[in-house]
Amino acid sequence: MRCISSRQHPFYKKMLKLQASSTYRQTEKLALLDGVHLVESYLACGGMPLSLIISESGSQIQEIRHIINQTKAVPALDSWALSDALFKHISSVKTPVGILALIQVPAHPSVGRIRDCSFGVMLETIQDPGNLGSILRSAAAASVSDVFLSADCTDCWSPRTLRAGMGAHFHLRLHEDIDLIKLTGEYGGEVVAATMRDAVSVYTANLQEPIIFAFGNEGNGLSEELLKQIDRRIKIVMPGKIESLNVAAAAAVCLFEHVRQRQLQTQP
Repeated sequence: MRCISSRQHPFYKKMLKLQASSTYRQTEKLALLDGVHLVESYLACGGMPLSLIISESGSQIQEIRHIINQTKAVPALDSWALSDALFKHISSVKTPVGILALIQVPAHPSVGRIRDCSFGVMLETIQDPGNLGSILRSAAAASVSDVFLSADCTDCWSPRTLRAGMGAHFHLRLHEDIDLIKLTGEYGGEVVAATMRDAVSVYTANLQEPIIFAFGNEGNGLSEELLKQIDRRIKIVMPGKIESLNVAAAAAVCLFEHVRQRQLQTQP
């Protein structure tokens, strides 16, 4: 394991830039996983980091030592040791656990495979990384296969999105910078929009596969341009005195209503 003792080290400066710049992450097609859970989730899905970055105190933690032993036989894997002070500057969390993994962002097949998607999610202009990560977590839990993000969504591989996703990224095919209007026209199944305007209750709608659910911006919802291309509109009926749900909560309700209906269809 090689040691870094200066902030001027080229690799250390690269890690700082990856944490701070979405443009740099997208250009380099790299991301940093921060913490034991994310690294273990990545390894469990068959991924192998390009590098491991371990803090001095982190090297004494049993779970981190297990990860080091699990990956030490990989010849292409670089391992770096940092002081706690240096590590804290490149960690995205307030109290770092002591492990980071540098990974290559997975490359998925062209969105030409849209016709093969039986259960997907379409996201337009989602701005909050926490919301995006929560939606991805619900999508993975509901067994969504593909998530399509418009060009103006927040960065799918940012530290905050990764933390909120809790490993969901590694169970989904994530397609960024997608023309959602074009995609809607090419899909062979139904695209169903979650919106309060001219919509029927999600609990009475027939949500059979193949289906893609579309969710829009936290403040403005889905654009009129996209809504014009969408087959049906659904809404979540709220008997209480709140006007709307957070988009991540709304996505979870819709996705698991589909799961409920799918299970009913398979029951004898």
